This record gives sequence, C-alpha cells and structure tokens, in this order.
Amino acid sequence: MQKEVRLRWLFLANLLNNAGAAFMWPLTTVYMHNYLHQSLTFSGTVLFWMSLAMILGNYVGGRLFDRWRPYWTAILGVTVSTLTLATLIFWHSLWPYAIGLIVVGFGDGISMTVVNAYAATVTTKSNRYVFNMLYLALNVGVVIGTLLVGYLLDLGIDVVFMVTTACYIGLVVIVLSKCNINVAAIKPETEKTGRTPDTTTGAKRQLIWMICLLIFTVYLSYALWESLLSVHMTNLGIPFRRYSEVWTINGLLIIISQPLVTLFNERFKIGTQIGLGITLFALSFLGLVFARQYIDFIVIMVILTLGEVVGLPIVPAWIDDMAAVDQRGKYQGRFNMALSLGRAVGPLFGGMMVAQFSYTILFISVTLMMLVALAGVLIKAWQTHLLNG
Repeated sequence: MQKEVRLRWLFLANLLNNAGAAFMWPLTTVYMHNYLHQSLTFSGTVLFWMSLAMILGNYVGGRLFDRWRPYWTAILGVTVSTLTLATLIFWHSLWPYAIGLIVVGFGDGISMTVVNAYAATVTTKSNRYVFNMLYLALNVGVVIGTLLVGYLLDLGIDVVFMVTTACYIGLVVIVLSKCNINVAAIKPETEKTGRTPDTTTGAKRQLIWMICLLIFTVYLSYALWESLLSVHMTNLGIPFRRYSEVWTINGLLIIISQPLVTLFNERFKIGTQIGLGITLFALSFLGLVFARQYIDFIVIMVILTLGEVVGLPIVPAWIDDMAAVDQRGKYQGRFNMALSLGRAVGPLFGGMMVAQFSYTILFISVTLMMLVALAGVLIKAWQTHLLNG
C-alpha cells in the first residue's frame, strides 16, 4: 500500500473542492436577495453561520485525522458535502437552501483540513512546494467557479447545483481511489494503542498559536475585499462589473506568478518569506485609504496579490515544520479554523467599523492589526530560532 497521496491528486482534489465552493459563495447573496427576496442582512447571517460550521468541520477533521482514520475522515467530509448539494438540486427553497449551506460548510471544513494534513505526509517534494501547489489549486478552482457561476445561473439554479455536485462527485472519486494510504506510515506505533501526548515543544506551540492569530487578521482583512469593497467601489461611481474584473486579475496573477514564488522558496527562510509577503499584503490595505479611481484599485490588487503569493501559501508548511508528526491534523485544523474565523468575522467587523467610523478608519485599523500580529510572530520566531521551522 502506498505511503502518501500523490501531489497531483491532492492538487486536483483541492481544485475541485474550491471550484465547487466558489459556485456557492458569490451565489448566496444574489440568490437569496434577488430570487428568494431576503434581505442582505439575512444572507450575510447565513454566510456567517456557514463559516462557523466550517470552523467546526476544521476542528473535527483535524481531531479525526490524528485519532481515527485519515481515509474515513476524508470520506466523511466529502460525503456530507456531496449528499447535501445533491439534495439542493431538487429542494432549494429558502430554509433547505440556508440549512444546506451550513451543512456544506461543515463538510468542506473537514475536507480542507484533511487535504492539508495529507499534504503534510508528502515526502517526494519539499513542503513549501507542496503547499504552494495546493494554494495554486485553490485559486484556479476559485477562478473557474466565480467565472462560470454567472453564466450557469442564467440557465437556472438547479443547473448550478448540478455542476457543483458534479465537482464534488469528482472529489469523492479521488478520495475513494487515491486516499487509502498506509496510516501506519504517518502515525507512530504508540498511537495505535491509544492517545499519545503532544510532543510539539512549548515554544513551537506558542509560535503556532501566534501564526494562527496572524492568519485570522489576514483573512479578516481579505474578507473585506469579498464583501465591503464592492459597495465602496460602487459608491465611488465605479461599475460593479469592474469589481468582478479586479478578482479576475487576482486569479490570473496568482497563476502566472509561480516563477516568482519558486525564486523566493529557493532563496529565503520560510519565516522571512512569510514576513515579506504579509507586509506587502498588509500595506496594500493602507493604499485603499487613498484609492478613488478604478486604476487605483487595480494597482492595489496587484500589490496585494504579490504579497499573497509570496507569503500566504507556505504558512501551512511552516506549521507543518514545527508540529509533531502525529499532531499534523490538529495543527493544520487550527490553521484552517483561524482562516475560516477570519472570513466569518471580517464582513461583520467591516460593517460595524464603517457604520461607526469610516472606510478610512477601517483600512488603517486592519493594516495595523496585521502588522502588529506579524511583528509578534517574527519576534517570537527570531527569539526561539524558528524562522526556518
């Protein structure tokens, strides 16, 4: 029996998972508001609960991967999502749709963590390369999903759910055929007899928690682009279609910038690379304070994307370097929980800040939030000699 899932299958699994998910996220607000005649507040609340369910799935996926069976944990995640989406093809009125989204969020949360945990077992490539390829797959999937959903919705909501379900069925096929690896190869013998203590050192555990806090601030800020920036840009007189084009630029840049990522992977310590990338990412939000024209937002998105591709894909690799071999699922779960929580809180935080203060205060606050969290991580990594894991 093979001892690791081949990277090409993890890449395809992540692409299908995120393409399917990308059909759902932009669809929710439009479908609930324009077709089901619900308020934007209601659709935002459903997305918030979907994110919380995803966080729970991240936690469950990590615990089951470490303490149960990775293969059956993977099957659990994809089965929950696929069966729910298949049901929505025939039954997509308001409450079945809202509850279905939340259930899909739980299943996707398990799948996200399991894919990362499987990736941590790949030894034929460096973990930087592995996690960067997963990040690339994520973004290719998002580009495919967001580009197609607008056209598919014109054909009917049931067609959207059919195509989404097809993506998840492809994911099920990969899990069933490629993920039944030798569990003994990634778990020590002592774990077969019961629970084993976490042998990750205290300094590494503290640094991982600080990295998770940093990721929370990063994705809280990123969620503003997915929610409030469309309103901000249209308030400035920029057509909504221009906002969609900015995201296309983001996806294409991520795909074509891979040589730059390879260069950084070869020449920089992992902590240094993350520091450079997230600094650039954070400063792009400061630029939003001064943006007034469409070209300003294009330039800012280019800066944000460069920071993103340099700094974000390898964060799970840094965590993997520090986690004990039998605790990979747990710590990859914490990473994904922090990411999902940031996405859940971002739109609510942004809305409250704009209502009480202004967009300017919002952009300055998230910039400072990210830079302070990053400084804490880098100082701790330097003090504990963990800049390279």
